[in-house]
Amino acid sequence: MSLPKPHPASEADPDGPAPFSFRATKDGRVFVSWHGRPVVTLAGARAAAFLQDIAGAGEAEAQLIMARGTGNFKRGNERGPHR
Repeated sequence: MSLPKPHPASEADPDGPAPFSFRATKDGRVFVSWHGRPVVTLAGARAAAFLQDIAGAGEAEAQLIMARGTGNFKRGNERGPHR
């Protein structure tokens, strides 16, 4: 009997593909994707601030900036399970 292979998203591979990515357009919009799926489109001042923040960021910090930019991923106020 062989064990099932883990799903690629569940593997802890620090050298694997990053979950978030973004694409900036000429008209100033920024598209943020999670695992290749579009999550949010930023425009105007919010897009400009995002691009300024991410310009000097390393890869790990950039991932956190993109997560915050979506407004729907860990914000640090999540609670653990109740006992």
